[in-house]
Formats: sequence, C-alpha cells, structure tokens
Amino acid sequence: MSSCAKEAYMFTSFREPATDGLHFLYSYDGYKWQDAGKSFLTPQVGPSKLMRDPSIAQGPDGTYHLVWTCGWKGDKGFGYASSKDLVHWSEQRFIDVMSHEPSTVNVWAPEIFFDPPTQQFLIVWASTIPLRFPKGQEEEDNNHRLYYTTTKDFKTFSATKLYLDPGFSAIDSEVLRRGVDDYVLVVKDNTRPERDIKVAFGPTATGPFLKVSEPFTANFTEGPSVAKLPHNQWLIYYDAYREKKYGAAKTSDFLTFTDVSAQVSVPTGHKHGSIFMVPRKTLKNLLQTAPAGASGATSATGKQ
Repeated sequence: MSSCAKEAYMFTSFREPATDGLHFLYSYDGYKWQDAGKSFLTPQVGPSKLMRDPSIAQGPDGTYHLVWTCGWKGDKGFGYASSKDLVHWSEQRFIDVMSHEPSTVNVWAPEIFFDPPTQQFLIVWASTIPLRFPKGQEEEDNNHRLYYTTTKDFKTFSATKLYLDPGFSAIDSEVLRRGVDDYVLVVKDNTRPERDIKVAFGPTATGPFLKVSEPFTANFTEGPSVAKLPHNQWLIYYDAYREKKYGAAKTSDFLTFTDVSAQVSVPTGHKHGSIFMVPRKTLKNLLQTAPAGASGATSATGKQ
C-alpha cells in the first residue's frame, strides 16, 4: 500500500435499528476493517429521524458531504450535513427531491459522488412511484427506479430527473469514474428472483448507462460499496444479508470478478455505506476525539 501510505480507507456505516447515527469503519489496506467505536452524528431530520445508508464524498475544498436515508416510507427527500474533520458536523438539513411526485413511496440509499469534469456533486437514490413503470413480481410500492439531482453548493439543486430505468426494479447504486468519458455504475437488481448486483458503463456521471450486465454476486446481496486499490484494482463490498455477512469481489475491469470474501474482515453489525480515503492524521484525530453527544461504546483504540 505504498502509494496510499499517508491515507487510510474509511467506510461509512450505520447500526440497526438506525437511530444511533453515523458510524465509521477504517482500514489501512482496504481488506481488514476496524470499527471506530461510536456514533459521530445522531440523525435529527425527516419524519422518522433515522440514518441509514450514509454516503460521503469530499469536495475540492476538503469538505466532506454526507447524505443518508432518513425513513423507510413517506419521505420525499434525504438527510444532509457537512464536516471538515468527520467529527464536528454542520446543522442537518432535509433535502426535498420528490415532492413534485406526490405518490412517491420512498427515497432510499442516496449516494453522493463528486464529478471532477463538471465540478459538481451528483446524488443518486431509489424511489418508487406506483404505476409508473412495468413491474415483475414486486408490489407496486416496491418497484424502484433511480433518480438524481446535482449541486455545486448544496444550496441550489437541479430538478430531479430519472437516472436509470433498466427495465427492472433497481436500488443501491454507486457510480465510479475510471477515466475520461469512462464511468461505471454498480447497482442492485431488486427484482424477484434476482436480488443481486450488476454493473453498467457510461460516458458521463449521469450516463446514459444503456446495458446492464449479468450479476456478479449470488442472490440476496445488496448495498455495493467500492474501494479503489493500488495498481488499478477495485474491491466491491456487498451485504450478503441472508448469510448475515459481508462479501467482496475484486476486479480490474468490471467484466470479470474474483470472490475474495475469505480475504476481507468486516465487523459484525456493519451496514451499507460508502468507502472513501482520508489523510491518516484525519483518522487519528477522529479516533482520539469523543464527539459531544455521541452515543455508543468507545471500543476502538486506533492502533495499527
């Protein structure tokens, strides 16, 4: 890991029943994870005041931007907060993105991504609008498609648009930039009997992602989170929720995948988040700081 010697991997996380707030895992190699040991932000927004599926992206000025699912049903938006150090957070806000569609059932798993070519943040989530799309075996209130908005300042947001209609119910997306005009979308096919993870390719962060692959995970997998390793390798973590464990697939091209689940270690209780890099000094400060009002036991020592 010489190319990342001054950085560490961070994995955002939550704990059921999702009232506890923002948790972190950390790793020095992308394979072996430790729990930072406490909650760093208690959810305050949305009808249910939950925090699920926390996702973080860092902007060019160093600010970390966090979005999360704040309820199972009835929400027309997601939670948002920002931080310079991952310990002290801004006032939380509820970002309304679906009230123009009054029958929207939910806003799930918002994923945030900073796109260097356009210098803007892309936020993609899954929503169900009953009777809008053809469906398989799913109920009308569980037939998801992906939607998105963009922003440069988190004050004004572009009008919500459809991000992906692959012809099936889709949730849990993550978009990655590999190079110029080269983006990868990792997404869960939420249809019965699939419920597995697939990929698609597109020329921009907003697609179009026209052809979705066959699955590279077994059934009953969700919540893909991607870590970039040295030497053009990628690790895609996923929640094998029937088995109550985390799996991982390694790839260099998103065409062929190697199951490396036996090589990774993810603490019990960790749930769906995103992976990003931080300076080691940021991690050291986070592990040494007990944030005001934090809940949960402080069990991590920060030792390597």
